[in-house]
Amino acid sequence: MGTANQTAVTEYVLLGLHKHRNLETVLLLLCLGVYSVNVLGNALLIVLNVLDPRLHRPMYFFLSNLSLVDICGSSSFVPLMLVNFLKVQRTISFPGCALQMYLTLALGSTECLLLAVMAYDRYVAICQPLRYPELMSGQTCMWMAVLSWGTGFANSLLQSILTWRVPFCGHSVINHFFCEILAVLKLACGDISLNALFLVVATAVLSLAPFLLISLSYVFILATILRVPSAAGWHKAFSTCSAHLAVVVVFYGTISFMYFKPKAKDPSLDKIIALFYGVVTPSLNPIIYSLRNAEVKVAAIALLRGELLSRKVPHFCCCSRTLSGRTG
Repeated sequence: MGTANQTAVTEYVLLGLHKHRNLETVLLLLCLGVYSVNVLGNALLIVLNVLDPRLHRPMYFFLSNLSLVDICGSSSFVPLMLVNFLKVQRTISFPGCALQMYLTLALGSTECLLLAVMAYDRYVAICQPLRYPELMSGQTCMWMAVLSWGTGFANSLLQSILTWRVPFCGHSVINHFFCEILAVLKLACGDISLNALFLVVATAVLSLAPFLLISLSYVFILATILRVPSAAGWHKAFSTCSAHLAVVVVFYGTISFMYFKPKAKDPSLDKIIALFYGVVTPSLNPIIYSLRNAEVKVAAIALLRGELLSRKVPHFCCCSRTLSGRTG
């Protein structure tokens, strides 16, 4: 059936907000600005983490992974979407559509898992500081990252295979900005109950379960913080928790809303939510997670002064040792 789909449809038409051209012009400018902030901000975090040995710790290692996910996730559809805002005929080839759907779903799933891993890292650092070097060793952190990426991409591969096996009967007009899996499934002319089931299960396992783990981690973190006698310590810890939870709620809320009920949503609302979690949320992560962090600010100043570049080679070589030997 997948071969029939490929031969019947060679390209797809992306409608976007074709009935609101003026609004698309505004979205072009807004999305271009936010996307630029996303790429530059997250790229800066990755560069700082590689060059500055003070950031060679599990927290920043996972943050670099999250930044890479944000850059790749947005770049998988935003550039083409921006170009389409300027075009009358908005098409994408079948291979391009399949790749776009695969990447957006894979990277979204990976981000869910990375957010949970980051919450666990903070739990261990605050609630079990003496065991932190043991529980968050360099090897453990690497395996956590690999499993997060691998699980996300494996899930997307399964969902993609199930999607492209469904008959589409030549339908090729996608009512969305990009090849989002739910928008593609709406073109199907056959039974998609199996697809809906697997999407619900994947959402529960890769989105809702990590969210519950994050919530549980922060319950223990807050309980530990309340036992700290210092008011300054309270303020710092609560500020960190509220910032993290804000991103978690925004990200998981939009993802869960989009994927938990595949057959019962308004297409226009889908587009707005897709823009929000695909464009806006990734640009907030550098600000919320790191730009308010004193160590990142110091590293950025050192980079501007050229201090990090002069010592790049020797410290980069010992990155793995530093990761396993220092705590968060």
